[in-house]
Amino acid sequence: MAQIRIENVRKDFGAFNAVKSSSFTIEDGEFFMLLGPSGCGKTTTLRMMAGLELPTSGEIYIDGEEVGQKPASQRDIAFVFQMFALYPHMNVRKNISYPLQSQGMAKPAVKQKVAEIADILGISDILDRPVGGLSGGDRQRVALGRAIVRDPKAFLMDEPLGALDAEFREHMSEELRALHDRMGATTVYVTHDQLEAMQMGDKIVVMNHGVVEQFGIPQEIYDWPATKFVAQFIGSPPMNFLEFNGAVGANAEQVEFAEAKFAIPKHRDGAKGALTFGIRPEHIALDDSAPYRGVVLAVEYLGTTQIVTLDTPNGTIKARATSNDAVRIGQRTGLRFDPRTISIFGADGHVLKSAANERVVTHG
Repeated sequence: MAQIRIENVRKDFGAFNAVKSSSFTIEDGEFFMLLGPSGCGKTTTLRMMAGLELPTSGEIYIDGEEVGQKPASQRDIAFVFQMFALYPHMNVRKNISYPLQSQGMAKPAVKQKVAEIADILGISDILDRPVGGLSGGDRQRVALGRAIVRDPKAFLMDEPLGALDAEFREHMSEELRALHDRMGATTVYVTHDQLEAMQMGDKIVVMNHGVVEQFGIPQEIYDWPATKFVAQFIGSPPMNFLEFNGAVGANAEQVEFAEAKFAIPKHRDGAKGALTFGIRPEHIALDDSAPYRGVVLAVEYLGTTQIVTLDTPNGTIKARATSNDAVRIGQRTGLRFDPRTISIFGADGHVLKSAANERVVTHG
């Protein structure tokens, strides 16, 4: 398997800039997620790694070799598509064995290798069945088998579970992660589903409008988003934003707005003007003794928790309360924020550096 390194990669389609000078490194053996909304550049980035698109500028290294201008056939990678891309006139065995036969491998070795892969994927009992009659999950296993059978340096997957229904998609995501852990393969996986990315990935790159907004481990991205976009895109419900005009001084440990003072992590940066106070719903407590207050607009019961929507002097926010908390619509209550978890964003949408989030990594 191999490390993949992206350095200042840009992709233009005529006058349209699809990917803007992206840089990040995928370590050997990582399960790496490219996450973002439709049109953000994640699939274009994956296709450049694969050699299906050539970068306008920048460099791509696979296992230490610069391959940016080499075709896909010279990169030793396997690509798994969303729509399976199987050969309909072949059965399962022939679909999986085709890459090995194309390489001229001897028939006994091909048979043994196909049997090994089928056992790993749990499809030994369907090897002689036509692919047209298989379920979506089985067809995806066959597509994975065809990709992994030749032991490539890396697996590149473009929303491979996107065509499956929600329940089976969750099951297959668990199987795919378990398969990765058994094989120790370098895997790059494109998705627009933030829950899928958080559950499966060792590292995540979050992209928006062709820009890498942030990359890091899932917990860092969730706890300390680098931009307002990341804070909105990751989390359900997403991070709350309270807009205010004010100032945060260098080394500040509190911020003031709406006639209330709030403790915050000690900040390295200073800023003033249009600022944004960000906090996750689970870090807000309903507390009548707190000076900052809101009015309950809605309550959404979720079993073990409930999502409480409140109107505040600085906008609508959501708090995650336990299902045992007695909350009623129209109730006026105090709101207490966990000071260790607060992010402050500047007018440009980027987070101000603090002692808590100093590990946040961004590339623009």
